[in-house]
Amino acid sequence: MLIDRPTAALASAPRLTPVPRPSRAQLAWQREELAMFVHLGMNTFTGREWGEGTEDPAIFDPQHLDARQWARTAHEAGFGTLVLTAKHHDGFCLWPSATTSHTVAASPWRGGSGDVVREAAEACAAEGIRFGIYCSPWDRNAPSYGSGRGYDDLYIAQLTELLTGYGDVAEVWFDGAVGETARGRQSYDWDRIFGTVRALQPDAVIFSDAGPDVRWVGNEDGVAGATCWSSIDPARVPTPGRSDPWSLDSLRSGDPDGQVWRPAETDVSIRPGWFWHEHENGSVLDGGALLDLYLASVGRNSKLLLNVPPNRDGLLERTDVAALRSFARLREEVLGTDLLAGATISEDRGALVITPPAPVVADLVTLAEDIEQGQHVAAFRLQVEVAEDEAAADGERWRPLTSGTTIGHLRALRFPPIGVRRLRLVVDLTYGPARVRSVSLHRDARGEHRRRADSHD
Repeated sequence: MLIDRPTAALASAPRLTPVPRPSRAQLAWQREELAMFVHLGMNTFTGREWGEGTEDPAIFDPQHLDARQWARTAHEAGFGTLVLTAKHHDGFCLWPSATTSHTVAASPWRGGSGDVVREAAEACAAEGIRFGIYCSPWDRNAPSYGSGRGYDDLYIAQLTELLTGYGDVAEVWFDGAVGETARGRQSYDWDRIFGTVRALQPDAVIFSDAGPDVRWVGNEDGVAGATCWSSIDPARVPTPGRSDPWSLDSLRSGDPDGQVWRPAETDVSIRPGWFWHEHENGSVLDGGALLDLYLASVGRNSKLLLNVPPNRDGLLERTDVAALRSFARLREEVLGTDLLAGATISEDRGALVITPPAPVVADLVTLAEDIEQGQHVAAFRLQVEVAEDEAAADGERWRPLTSGTTIGHLRALRFPPIGVRRLRLVVDLTYGPARVRSVSLHRDARGEHRRRADSHD
């Protein structure tokens, strides 16, 4: 139910820095909750995950490629953006780049006149979802890789092609992968890279391990931190590609005193690998597992970027599409009904007491803050009222139900099924004035839960 009111706290910690708030682009990005990653390339045809850059373009021939199927599936399953891997580490470009001959123009697909990036961008526009691009900075095919400025110039030229030739781009996705060459390691000019995106696609959010707009969650398991602040101290993760434990911890948890708003994106694949492999057709996550990932990512103040790779025909497999449809149905069945609809709100010793029109049985609660004003809640508890004859000897009628630290855009918590006559929200600690926007109760009718969301705390 919608609350959208200032929320009293038992204690408030002083902030050491001004409260950061999301930009309009960051807010739109997070409210989408779901984006689809699409990995297609040489690895689809070689069976590898990381190509070597020596693959023959002649093997790239997804004869039935249908980007409308990708975008339509994404839209029907509730995804707001599709992010295409335009170039992976092997350097093969899915568009006819003028910077290299290692592109679709050298392949037999569409008679050498094809452009996967264009077809994907047009499909997204036709299906009403946004388009994003990943162009790997590591290029195992480019002779200039490792040379410094020479490769920087080539990479900037590729980004320029992608960011000027295909309409609006909602998200530009970078990783920090670096490879060794005979010339040494390439040191990426991130200031120049990010500046190029800002100049050519000013409304796009930029993802990398270190932002500047969206940060990595620190793993590829599909699970955000049980404590997950959207604010972060940029000095703790200054550049992409850092894998030391303290950087990963900062990415996972964020920082309540962080100077910048840089929410976490949780990336994971629907399959064991990032590219399609036939032997993994029986290892696709089902709808229930995807709902668990949603609760452990979106439900922990992150956004879920789910990879769904096309096969060698250029189509999403039927098993993957069926899983996405099941995921959408389960989200609606479990989260589409708020058992607190029509409830009344009162206050009790600074806490909010929510009384549904009639007792309900629930096993999942979701909460949301008004993140337009920043993120403030650092610790909260939920309690349920017990019957008078069940009260403790001291007369206390409120029994602990569940608790958490951060809320942010959305916080989801599971618990064993329980009857709820009244629900009490106690905010124990905030960093500044809190505003809880909503509290909702739900029932998962699938029976015994997978406990993935609770086993990674």
